[in-house]
Amino acid sequence: MGHLGILAHSTEGAALCFLAYCQEGFRRTGRHEHPDVTLDYIAFGRSMPAWEAGDHASIRATLSTSVDRLARAGAGFFACPDNTAHLALEHPGPELALPGLHLAEVVAEQAAADGRRRVGVLGTTYLMDGPVYPRAMAARGIATEVPDPADRDLVNRIIFEELVNGVFTDESRREYVRVVERLAGRGCDAVALVCTEIPLLVTPEVSPLPTLDSTRLLARAAYDVAVGDRPPPTWRGGPVAG
Repeated sequence: MGHLGILAHSTEGAALCFLAYCQEGFRRTGRHEHPDVTLDYIAFGRSMPAWEAGDHASIRATLSTSVDRLARAGAGFFACPDNTAHLALEHPGPELALPGLHLAEVVAEQAAADGRRRVGVLGTTYLMDGPVYPRAMAARGIATEVPDPADRDLVNRIIFEELVNGVFTDESRREYVRVVERLAGRGCDAVALVCTEIPLLVTPEVSPLPTLDSTRLLARAAYDVAVGDRPPPTWRGGPVAG
């Protein structure tokens, strides 16, 4: 079995990915077993000034330090359960110490397998305004939509003031459901929950659209790699071909 390294960049999403990965072992085998997993986390607060300045190179260097430590711990590949971090991971720079699964590729792959044609994207403003998901989806013939500016600000505020701190309220859930309803009205046939904490707030039972749960999709893909059911990743950071 392979050894997964989880490259954490926010608390709740990384914890959910860790739990989902371990629980996948029980779901598939009926036993409390799973391939080895190591998690490394440099508090994302240290990178917030760089995010606000658009300094992706600095953030990439911080994430690279975590990848180095995962490699030294014996991991054979990494998975980063933070969609926004992929803006920095895609920034040009030295190859990372380990190959990694690209979260947007995993989500777009599932969207294509589900036959989706237009997917709404919910995440941080950095991500919703950025190229990561439009590129990954377009490469598979899928269009993307993001909320209008006011709703993007609302979604982002709830992420940073509540979700990453483990706060999940009914009021915020109602607001997210309203935003998803608006995306459905614009022709979306699914919504990608691509801040990895959002699936803890918006579950399939309450979502007006089918959901693409980036956190759990990544955990399952990583499990597949670890047990040999999916080819090992080759991406070591940097731009991804469209």
